[in-house]
Amino acid sequence: MEKFEYKTLFTDAKGAFGGRVDPSAFQRDLNELGAQGWELVSTTAATQSYGSTRWLISVFKRRLP
Repeated sequence: MEKFEYKTLFTDAKGAFGGRVDPSAFQRDLNELGAQGWELVSTTAATQSYGSTRWLISVFKRRLP
């Protein structure tokens, strides 16, 4: 049976009411983790009051040796 380790990345959505993620910085973070062997499993938006996005929460997995 394969075993995995997991990592969570919280990306801050900037702005007075959230909702603005820097796409270049987000892509850079994804590429850095991918280069380290992490595979993106899912990304979801965590909202705050008024329904605006506050964070993107990305979950990654990597096989254990």
